[in-house]
Amino acid sequence: MPGFRYQAYSLEGKLQKGVLEADSARQARAALRDRGLTPYRVDVIAANDPAGGARRGTASLSTVQVTQLTRGLATLLEAGLTVEQAFNALIEQAEGERLRQVLAALRGEVLAGNSVARSLESFPHAFPELHRTLVAAGEASGQLPRVLTRLADYLEDRQQMRARLSLALIYPAIVLAVAVVVVGALLVYVLPQVVQVFQHAHQQLPILTRALIAFSTFLRATWIAWAVAIAGAAFALRWALARPAYRARLHRFAWKAPAVGRLLRHLDAARLAATLSILVGSRVPILAALEAGTGVMVLVPMREALASAARGVREGMPLARALGATAAFPPVMVHLIASGETSGRLDEALERAARQQQNDIATRLAAFAAVFEPAMIVLMGGLVLTIVIAILLPIFDLNQLIGK
Repeated sequence: MPGFRYQAYSLEGKLQKGVLEADSARQARAALRDRGLTPYRVDVIAANDPAGGARRGTASLSTVQVTQLTRGLATLLEAGLTVEQAFNALIEQAEGERLRQVLAALRGEVLAGNSVARSLESFPHAFPELHRTLVAAGEASGQLPRVLTRLADYLEDRQQMRARLSLALIYPAIVLAVAVVVVGALLVYVLPQVVQVFQHAHQQLPILTRALIAFSTFLRATWIAWAVAIAGAAFALRWALARPAYRARLHRFAWKAPAVGRLLRHLDAARLAATLSILVGSRVPILAALEAGTGVMVLVPMREALASAARGVREGMPLARALGATAAFPPVMVHLIASGETSGRLDEALERAARQQQNDIATRLAAFAAVFEPAMIVLMGGLVLTIVIAILLPIFDLNQLIGK
């Protein structure tokens, strides 16, 4: 049953767009009228229609949409539906117009005789290489529903990890921003207004008060320069990250950082272990799995270490030994992989390694938040107390002069 892209007006006169299934354009218009819509335009979605109007190669989906699509497709295929029926159900359930268009185009590719993996290649921005490799492996082994289920689990775990990172950083960022705003307002506006009274009285101000007044004057005179410098630094960082040579230098600097570098290394190791677990469990050759695993790693030094390990495996070394020789991956992960190679259950060992790394990251993030939050509160309280003391000291001196 072909798909049709439609534009129709509701009873309220609002233009609605979407995709529906029908045997013909006439039946599609009749279905729209049954919904209480007045058809304005109904076009068939051909197999070579680039995402129903979206350009091939440029159409993209959010991570949540890709995860939901993968989970839904896995569930429908496990229930015994054909690929075409599964895409029909997903098209009917899709809420966003772009998602409906992409699904309709994928369905058209499948009806034209292409495999699901080949159809996904039309949208490289929506479905990365890892996604396409796993789908191709699932189709080749006849276990596409199982592979899609594991891929959906992996995508959901990665979303949860990102959520943990965001939650661990949002509160400290809010506390830091509030501290900067409060201290800045006290220094730039409140302190000069209060202390100005004592300056008119020609009273000698305490050294702490004079120091803060000087700092306040400096901030008011140079705040534009500071804003320009911060914007310039952000632009320079973005420019450097867009160039491979500078990006590699920045990544090496972050990789060697005492606390941040260790966290980033464990994040990349967890991504690699989870990816290799799915690939190896899907009967993908280890060298192809290592090559695909490079795409999920962020740090350039970690990618270089994985490439070195892949060369070792190509020369006949066991995976654990090749990874251990780089000294870039956590020892616990290397030992778990070695145990999996010995027992012949490498995919299960890789999955355990991924879980262990994720738990370690969660523990580190919790410890960081537990230390950083009270530290920021104490620091903010100390700064505010210093400013308040600087304001009160002239008042105390004035009271002493009046008492005399």
